[in-house]
Formats: sequence, C-alpha cells, structure tokens
Amino acid sequence: MKLRVSSSPHQRITRDTGAVMRLVMYAAIPGLLAQAWFFGWGVLIQLVLAITICVASEALILTVRKKPVYFALTDYSAVLTGWLIAVSIPPLLPWWMTFIGCAFAIIVAKQLYGGLGFNLFNPAMVGYVVLLISFPAAMTQWTPTTSQNMIQPDFADALHIIFTGFTVSGHDIEQLRFTVDGTTSATPLDYVKTALTQGNTYSESLAHSTFSGGFFDAAGAGWGWVSLAYLAGGLVLLQQRVISWHIPMSLLGGVFVTSLILHMTNGDIFGSPLFHLLNGAVMIGAFFIATDPVSASTTPKGRIIFGAAIGFWVVIIRVFGGYPDALAFSVLILNMAVPLIDYYTQPRTYGHRAKRQSVEQK
Repeated sequence: MKLRVSSSPHQRITRDTGAVMRLVMYAAIPGLLAQAWFFGWGVLIQLVLAITICVASEALILTVRKKPVYFALTDYSAVLTGWLIAVSIPPLLPWWMTFIGCAFAIIVAKQLYGGLGFNLFNPAMVGYVVLLISFPAAMTQWTPTTSQNMIQPDFADALHIIFTGFTVSGHDIEQLRFTVDGTTSATPLDYVKTALTQGNTYSESLAHSTFSGGFFDAAGAGWGWVSLAYLAGGLVLLQQRVISWHIPMSLLGGVFVTSLILHMTNGDIFGSPLFHLLNGAVMIGAFFIATDPVSASTTPKGRIIFGAAIGFWVVIIRVFGGYPDALAFSVLILNMAVPLIDYYTQPRTYGHRAKRQSVEQK
C-alpha cells in the first residue's frame, strides 16, 4: 500500500509518494539540462551513478532489515535523493566520493532512522555535507563552463576522469580547471569570497572575474541561467500544487532581505541580493530541497519561519563562515529546529478558544 499525500487539508488533489517524487524530478529537468549544457557530460554521468548507488543502497539495507523492497523502491525517494546529490556535487568528482555520499545518505541518514517518513534530516543534504567536510578540496573543484574551458572534455573524457582521475589524453582535474585565459576556475561564490580576503571590494571582484557577462555579472556565465532554469521548474511545482508557496517564497525572501541589509550597510564587502539569489544552490534549495515534506516544518506559519530562517543562514554562513555556499548547512540546522517550530506554530483547533481568553472570561 502506497502512502498518499495531499497539498493541504482543504484540497482534494491526492497523489501517492511515487507520483510526487516523479513530478519533482520532471520539474528539475530544465535545471539538469542547463547544468549539463554549461558544465558538460559529467553532470549526466554523476546523475546515473548517484541514482544507481542510492537505489542499490536502499535495496541492500531493506533486504538486511527484512523489509519489502519493491514497494519502497517504487516510491522513487531514493532516486530523487541520488538526483539531488548528483546536481549538487562537482561534475567530475571521483566516483568513490559519489559512492560515499550517496550510500551515507540512504543507509545512515534515511534507513537507520526507519526509512521514508521517519528521517529527521534531508538525506541528500546529509550526504552532501559528509562529502564537503571530508573532502573539501575535491568538493570545490568545479570546472569552467564549456565556453571558458581551455580543454573541453567530451563524454569519454568525463567518464574516464570520474573513474580513473585522468582524461583519455592524460589530463587531470587541475588541468581541466584552467580557463581560456590561463587562470584556474572557481565558482562565483568561491571566487568573490577569496578576492575579498585579498583586499578587493565586491565590485572589483566581479570586474576582475572571468565569469561576468551582461545582466548576469552578479551571477556568472552559466550560473544565472542554471538558477533561472530551476526557478522555472519550481514554479511548475507550485502551479501543479506539488508544493506550497510558504517555504520557497520565504526562503528566497530571507536571502533577499538579509543580503539587502548587509549590502546597504557596506556594498564594498557584501554581495548584492541578485548575487546571492542567482548563485549556488539557492533556487534548487528553495523549490526542490527545503520543501522535503518529511524533514521540513508541517504548519503553515512554521513553513514560513522554516524557509525564512534557511534563507537568513545561507547568507550569514556565506558571508561570515568558512564555506562559499551554505544551503546544505542551513537546511540541516533548520531540520533540527523543526520540532520546536511546529510546537509553537500549531494552529488553534477550530471551536476551541485560546487558554488566555478563557481565563480572562472567568
């Protein structure tokens, strides 16, 4: 028997878990294709690899626990976990690191808590954070966009370097990270963060970068389009009532307001709201990660607080923390706070008056 979910108590749209997971993945396809277009075949190879590892890990642990395997796998939750991990990691990350992140996400963060519906933390973000803390150098080795690559790896090269560490012609990941002007590539978040520590202002950091380009000066070539692609997919999820507006809109609002206040305080060292919104994992986090129905807040007011707090911590950790992006950390921090948020935001039961009002009337 499959779990059936609906988008709110007063809507009659019900879908089983598998249908919801599939719709989420369908909506993520534009962002996936945009990533593959700008960052190459490695994105799609990591997708297949991560999904395979997640599904195999779930089947293995269910067998060990003597639980039914077929129905658990057909809810597509393991597939979605692999999908989210794949689009979060560098496209040419070694296969064994992908294996560690995916296996940990399913076996530890999900199944050891009891499986779908019992996990306290978002499994994909747990797997990502384990990799980021364990292998920080590898997890920041993003190659340039295809238009900036000095060496453009094809499918065979991408497959070869993921599994052997070298392309077919013998180039390693460090050589692939060189742009056409001979500089080593970095994500816009990482580049600006490093430039600020070297005494440059925010504007100077963007002006000296290799990823500027028109409207997307604050986002970087490719990164802005990827964010907009995930935004488009997220709006489809809202239109189809797969998710509610509370978490994604409040998360984006939290990022916007926090970054705006800091930018107005000192625009020389704090990035603009556009820079924070169109970089990193904000868009995919707002619509595809933070909205996880199991680990997110369940009350309407709680969802708004949950999303806004994630947005706040994303900016704070990016600006004052040691990591250039902070979506995963922010989601896990708020996952821990969900019981407290839900406790204080429970709606009043219809027909019951607040205790304070009852005491005053007596």
